[in-house]
Amino acid sequence: MACNLPSMSPENKLYGDTSICAGPTMDMQIIRDLFNNCIKASEILEIDEDFRIVLQEKVSKLAPMQIGKHGQLQEWLEDADGPEDHHRHVSHLYGLFPSSQIRKEKTPELFEAAKKSLEMRGDGGTGWSMAWKINFWARLRDGDHSYKMLTNLISKGTYPNMFDAHPPFQIDGNFGGISGITEMLMQSCSEFDGTQSKGLIYLLPALPSLLPNGYVKGLRARGGFEVDIEWQDNKLLQADIKSLYGNDLKVRYHGTEIVTKTVKGKTYCFMDFKP
Repeated sequence: MACNLPSMSPENKLYGDTSICAGPTMDMQIIRDLFNNCIKASEILEIDEDFRIVLQEKVSKLAPMQIGKHGQLQEWLEDADGPEDHHRHVSHLYGLFPSSQIRKEKTPELFEAAKKSLEMRGDGGTGWSMAWKINFWARLRDGDHSYKMLTNLISKGTYPNMFDAHPPFQIDGNFGGISGITEMLMQSCSEFDGTQSKGLIYLLPALPSLLPNGYVKGLRARGGFEVDIEWQDNKLLQADIKSLYGNDLKVRYHGTEIVTKTVKGKTYCFMDFKP
């Protein structure tokens, strides 16, 4: 098993007053993304094969994400998380958001462990940490909890001029809040099978019950797509997805998945998602 050291999980303590540690979960998740992204880039561009082989060997040895005694996603290599720890940082959930390492369909056990960690930490936060929790709950497919966090961000953590109030002003809260709204309505990730990039798009994955009707236009999805969505009575009416690069496309709505090849510049309409 490989990990980085010395390091720390930002602003949180492992034991007593000790912060310095080896291989905190957030670091492992970031390094895993970095290595995998470099590997994918090397394959797509057909360059740096020797370096790619080195990274492929190293990424397989990185310390894995672990589930602790409380059913939580461990923040450290050691199972040291406690239910009494309500620190506003939840750094070890980087794998849930912004990364896509933790997904309900792909890693259901880690998905539930991430949810348990967030429940243990509570809803407290300021600035960027509050905004991050909006995105976390959206990724956990809980639109109502995500909407609650958005309401908290706006009502309790925003100045009259709409600047985020950490305090002081912190632009991360503004950008993160907008990201959270997007994540309620659409989520996406990009997959690469060695020859072709594929976009996976989730439509209305965390729609709040207080937003039963609406539409959104011009969202950009990973994999190279532009997405317009309209919904009514909490159900999808129509999604128009424009392919910007001609990559393959997977579209998922409430457990039903449609897979299609695309042509660059063409728009595809999705309406009927019957199981």
